[in-house]
Amino acid sequence: MADQTKTNAMRVLDAKKVPYRAAHYGDADAFHSAEEVAALIGLPSAQVFKTLVVLSAKGNSKPILAIVPGDQELDLKALASAAKEKKLRMASYAEAESLTGLQVGGISALALLNKRWKTFLDESATQWPEIAVSAGQRGINLIVQVKGLVKVCGARIAHISRQQAG
Repeated sequence: MADQTKTNAMRVLDAKKVPYRAAHYGDADAFHSAEEVAALIGLPSAQVFKTLVVLSAKGNSKPILAIVPGDQELDLKALASAAKEKKLRMASYAEAESLTGLQVGGISALALLNKRWKTFLDESATQWPEIAVSAGQRGINLIVQVKGLVKVCGARIAHISRQQAG
């Protein structure tokens, strides 16, 4: 892979000697849901994880990153309990992009390590030897071993997802 296609997330994994495979899909300018990404890269949507930015309802703490499977939605109450917060809310797209410097659809915990935000990975990830997560840029996912991702991100494993409504 040529250097210009390396994202910061890839560089982090390279530096920590954590193996990964890059899965390129579609138009980097187009937003794809985690379920669409799963279809494009040939994995079940339960194995393709999305990274969500969550804020304290009072706005008095650092944002939290929640990594949940594409076929589920974030359970804010479960995340609040795991994070020992009273009440949480989803960041709007504009807030998420402003806080991370990344586009929605390309937000990656691996690209945000310098922010030292709490990161939670849904426990369903542990059923897979590896999962797909954003490479920090739309159009690229990284397929990485769960234990490597947890180690590099300092992610806490917790039950933070539920079936999508509707």
